[in-house]
Amino acid sequence: MLDSIDVKILALLQSDCTLPVAEIANRVGLSSTPCWRRIQKLEEEGYIKARVALLNAEKLNAEVAVFIAVRTSQHNADWLGRFQDAVASMPEVVDFFRLSGDIDYLIRVALPNIKAYDEFYKRLIKLIDLSDVSSMFAMEEIKSTTELPLGFVTMKGR
Repeated sequence: MLDSIDVKILALLQSDCTLPVAEIANRVGLSSTPCWRRIQKLEEEGYIKARVALLNAEKLNAEVAVFIAVRTSQHNADWLGRFQDAVASMPEVVDFFRLSGDIDYLIRVALPNIKAYDEFYKRLIKLIDLSDVSSMFAMEEIKSTTELPLGFVTMKGR
């Protein structure tokens, strides 16, 4: 279970994982060594999955976001395994979810243009049989973040 200092450390790291330990320690009211130990423990316990750089999609020619909704009548382990493997093998896929409701799966891909999407789609349907696919192109990114809300964390002493 986390305490309020752990939550503050997580908030700082998810905002900027390049902050030096000394700066994080200063901001949360610890000295560097105990702060470093807490960060190590948060990593070991799986609260911190990775420390990454967020790249600029436009500068890297991957600014077209396509959301692909998939409905299927295939609800068996063999098909699901092949579908998951096919989608996971495609580097353009940045998010892949199994959903409840009318849509079974939602895939988000990052591509340079619509032609690249058409090529992606043709590769995908060669790998796996799909029955109902609907694609939506994002016109404008209004909010996109990797920062998780930390207000739901159950803390020690609460």
